[in-house]
Amino acid sequence: MSAPRPAGDLFSLEGRTAIVTGASSGLGARFASVLAQAGATVFAAARRADRLKELADSDARIHPVACDVALEADRTRLIETALTTTGHIDILVNNAATSGETRAEDESPDAFTDVLGVNLTAPFHLARLTAEAPASGGRSIINVSSILGLVSAAPLGGASYSASKAGLIGLTRELAGQWGRSGTRVNALAPGWFRTEMTADLFADERSSRWVERNTLLHRGGDGHELDGALLFLASDASSYCTGQVLTVDGGWTAR
Repeated sequence: MSAPRPAGDLFSLEGRTAIVTGASSGLGARFASVLAQAGATVFAAARRADRLKELADSDARIHPVACDVALEADRTRLIETALTTTGHIDILVNNAATSGETRAEDESPDAFTDVLGVNLTAPFHLARLTAEAPASGGRSIINVSSILGLVSAAPLGGASYSASKAGLIGLTRELAGQWGRSGTRVNALAPGWFRTEMTADLFADERSSRWVERNTLLHRGGDGHELDGALLFLASDASSYCTGQVLTVDGGWTAR
């Protein structure tokens, strides 16, 4: 094992290659920017190419890759693009996700399967491809789960979404166990109620917003920057002895 790095360098990602899915907006766009600002070369993947171009224009270290993670061919191409450019992959942030119907009785089996395809199958495949690729040092895979993978959000609901996020936590632990000997770390990040494009309607509704405040120990929803530290911790050498864990950042929602 190499000597410990100075404290000021613990969160540096200089020389690292990172992939962030679902990077065209919300938390994913911020994740890509934060990793790039820490020094990583970041491949930002999403379906909306125009949004990715805007993100890439903000930082030369961000490379846009139009990609639909629901498609196996696109996932493979994403990995190959990163490898062709830098020759190694050190960080994978499985952030892309979709949501299904709120009421379980309104969700068809096919729709349920589609959500799991994006939220669970795609992260597994990308993690496997990443684990098989060369790395410049220790490799970190971060699966973005949710507090809904830990507790119920009734009355909001969302059977397929919750099932996929709970499955992602199980997948995280299993891959950490299988790949630990190779030095690949696999952890999950479980955000609470953050203001994003996906939750815009929730926070715009006064009743729903009050529900979040009432059930969160800090009595408010989260802002995107409040995940920066957790992301950098899991991506960098600061968490070199951390694997198979779920880092929950939720203002105290799950501590009730």
